[in-house]
Amino acid sequence: MPQQELEIRTPDGASDSVLISPAGQGPCPGILYFTDIAGIRTSNRESAARLSKQGYAVLVPNIFYRFGRAPQKPFFLDLDADGRAKRIAELSAPLTPDAMESDASTYIDFLTSHPQTRPGAIAVVGHCFSGKMAMHAAAVRPEKVAAVASFHGGGLYTAAPTSPHLLLPRIKAQLYFGHATEDRSMTADAIAKFEEALKRWGGKYESETYGAQHGWTSPDSPVYNQIQAERAYGKLLELLQATLR
Repeated sequence: MPQQELEIRTPDGASDSVLISPAGQGPCPGILYFTDIAGIRTSNRESAARLSKQGYAVLVPNIFYRFGRAPQKPFFLDLDADGRAKRIAELSAPLTPDAMESDASTYIDFLTSHPQTRPGAIAVVGHCFSGKMAMHAAAVRPEKVAAVASFHGGGLYTAAPTSPHLLLPRIKAQLYFGHATEDRSMTADAIAKFEEALKRWGGKYESETYGAQHGWTSPDSPVYNQIQAERAYGKLLELLQATLR
């Protein structure tokens, strides 16, 4: 698949990004693809390219550009447990709700104005930490985001005044959430409360829990679960077919 290396200017700098589009096709429906906490690397480039083969223009921004170009060093998956915890705190600190919405709005404007993208609404996909970013994208640009999918998204329901579930009244998109049975960032209790909030919201959504560990969709993750990842991929394609075609 053709992969175009790009830089997207934001109020805080420049996000080195990649746009992947089907070879030989005209403008396609757009997808904003947010990576997990490990950032842009071979595995998610390949996952985004696989998605693009289905007929989509897929933009993968470096959501952690404030810390330099991708891949960030040291590589997240090479760190031990303590190192990963520190790295998560470091990378996530600048991504306040306001920063997430500012960045997302910039990415959406870039994607929807690109000649490879068909005019109209787009979808946003989040993984791990960026599940909440996908929700912020739908909240800040409800007229542009028709679908959101989050896989093993962390912290979607908390007691904090910035909890992502509080964004729901601002969202018009169709939503899909794939949780994990073993996920300290989104426990069974948090999932239950999140699903109660979704019911109160009243929009179109699906939320289900996979028998897997946090991070199960990433092929380079030590907890990758191919069977469950393929099922999640199928659910994503169903969502895209329902909202972007």
